[in-house]
Amino acid sequence: MNGPGTIGRVLIVEDEANILEALSFILGRSGWDVRGHGKGDGAVETVARVQPDLLILDMMLPGLSGLDVLRALRAAEATAHLPVLMLTAKGQAKDRDEALAVGANAFLTKPFSNAELLDMVAKLLTARPAVAQAATPEAKG
Repeated sequence: MNGPGTIGRVLIVEDEANILEALSFILGRSGWDVRGHGKGDGAVETVARVQPDLLILDMMLPGLSGLDVLRALRAAEATAHLPVLMLTAKGQAKDRDEALAVGANAFLTKPFSNAELLDMVAKLLTARPAVAQAATPEAKG
């Protein structure tokens, strides 16, 4: 599944190249196998192909919005329990509430610190439900 010495695989769906590059660097340096996708269109298919342990998903994407991508992922059995961290430049409470209602596990507002990102990722993985962990080998096998 993951290369030697990696924590796990993370897929980042983010349309801003500089943010994608920064996230990739931060997470890669911390031991993650990082993959990227730059738009909402095709994101669901990329999740199916990459089979990440964690998804970092921008809320505002070209094509399908991050919320639309998340709705599709939550509707599919294979990705219903995939940990998802939503990123957004919109820090309003209604945006956070909507993302969480659709099924985001956590929400991070841009700009954020490296420490905030790494802390949130660690919390998401330790909080993974047992049912999701049990389903992971079947979904990836």
